[in-house]
Amino acid sequence: MKYQTRNKAIILLADGTIFYGKAVGKDGSAFGEVCFNTGMTGYQEIFTDPSYYGQLMVTTNAHIGNYGVNTNEVESDSIKIAGLICKNFSYNFSREDANGSLEDFFEKNNLLAISDVDTRALVSYIRDHGAMNAVISTEVDNIEKLKQQLAEVPNMDGLELASKVSTKEPYYFGDENASYKIAALDIGIKKNILRNLAKRDTYIKVFPYNTPFETMSAWNPDGYFLSNGPGDPEPLVEAQNLAKEIIKRDLPLFGICLGHQVIALANGVSTYKMHNGHRGINHPVKNIATGKGEVTSQNHGFAVNREESETHQDLKITHVHLNDNTVAGLAMKNKNCFSVQFHPEASPGPHDSTYLFDQFIENIKSR
Repeated sequence: MKYQTRNKAIILLADGTIFYGKAVGKDGSAFGEVCFNTGMTGYQEIFTDPSYYGQLMVTTNAHIGNYGVNTNEVESDSIKIAGLICKNFSYNFSREDANGSLEDFFEKNNLLAISDVDTRALVSYIRDHGAMNAVISTEVDNIEKLKQQLAEVPNMDGLELASKVSTKEPYYFGDENASYKIAALDIGIKKNILRNLAKRDTYIKVFPYNTPFETMSAWNPDGYFLSNGPGDPEPLVEAQNLAKEIIKRDLPLFGICLGHQVIALANGVSTYKMHNGHRGINHPVKNIATGKGEVTSQNHGFAVNREESETHQDLKITHVHLNDNTVAGLAMKNKNCFSVQFHPEASPGPHDSTYLFDQFIENIKSR
């Protein structure tokens, strides 16, 4: 184990602020937008979530790695975060069905992580000053060099990242003899979304991020799905055009997270970069139709313009985030289309909103 001879490390924020820690394993530097997740469990799912591509993850739970990893609980084919910042990193793990340590998982994925950080102070700083670019590094004596390199890292606002995590070739998921076929656009799709769709008697064909409507419709699907994913939704013009074509034909369409934002943009509603985003597994959302509260898993740094959504003649807000009243769900009034800003597949997280997958299947059946 390498923790006995760990090197000093730093977190250098874009505004020049520095926090200190120690390297977990490998030495080096990692750049990205620094953000935090308030979940108390599910670190493996978080680290492999494609929506976190290009981000340095600060975990608010004091202990990371204490239950190891299980290969059946990944959300993609590799770790997607740019780097990890935590308080206490556990090299030993105590979980019966774990098949490896988080240290080995990081080493296999060549991920830089630092621990022994005052994460409370760091999270408070991000909360007050907003998400910003940062670098984590063991090059503690090269601050000026790191500052120069950090200045060259592009901002998340306006950054297209879906192409970095999307599949290169179409693939299938589920039982080919299922009752319904769903064409899914992969702009950062999580595996648990596919699992939730497949167990509802569907067969899914997953397409690359820039697939046109003609290609997807040639498979003759019963419904269409736009996935979650990283980055700014505005540059995803091809995905927006796809959504427009599906909506124009009134075909069943469901979008989650980045897919939700793409559907909003396809309807002429703008999106914006949030101060520090929503990332955690206990975000309260109100379902407008039922009046009930739902505890949800969320992971996004962009949101849909609420005023434009409220005044749009073809849209209605279906869910609202109770912490800041941001738009958490949309539906089209006269089209077979709806979307949410949170994760009903909730991996990790609560299962209050899994009914949305049932709603999608019902929309397909009714058509």
